[in-house]
Amino acid sequence: MNSSLPLIIYIHGFNSSPASAKAQQFIAACQQRADISLEVPELPHDPRMAIEALENLVKDARAGVHLLVGSSLGGYYATYLADKHGCRAALVNPAVSPVKHLGDGFIGMQKNLYTGEEYEFTREFAEFLDTLDVESPVLPENFLVLLQTRDEVLDYRLAVERYRGSVQVVQDGGSHRFENFSRVVPAILAFADEGVLAQDMLEEIRRFVPEQDMH
Repeated sequence: MNSSLPLIIYIHGFNSSPASAKAQQFIAACQQRADISLEVPELPHDPRMAIEALENLVKDARAGVHLLVGSSLGGYYATYLADKHGCRAALVNPAVSPVKHLGDGFIGMQKNLYTGEEYEFTREFAEFLDTLDVESPVLPENFLVLLQTRDEVLDYRLAVERYRGSVQVVQDGGSHRFENFSRVVPAILAFADEGVLAQDMLEEIRRFVPEQDMH
């Protein structure tokens, strides 16, 4: 990590990895920027270990954290870290109180979609995960929340309610993986730089109707 530059951390979701399409698209966009550094860690399945790894990245960022970007469960982690450290975060179809809303859906044998690793997500993991829940962010203006209404895993309306006071983009259609993610990456980076989005950019991405990639 080049700690002399402001840091962006991309946080992948449950059973995902830095090899996901969104992570790779975000990496490609950030490689065009010489004024920031980027970390895309492969997180442990154990939430306690995942948060410890992310906290270490935040602590080592001597030039500060420019932005946290979190997808799904990564959005849940990003919310906890942004609320704790007072930094900005962009959340992509974020999980909201996942232990409360998904219940025992977490518990049991799991398989990472990218590495193929099989592991057990224990009840102890879920209990710790629940301790990270932020029911009311202290600085809602620090969050950019990107949602698609046809998310088949999470109810987008929970995020609309949770992040009242945040900049929200709700696109009609899409899916949990957030279709056409590359179209919103410029807005994410603009939010990192400015903490706001220009009205024309905001209107453009709000009007955009995502198409599901069938390939």
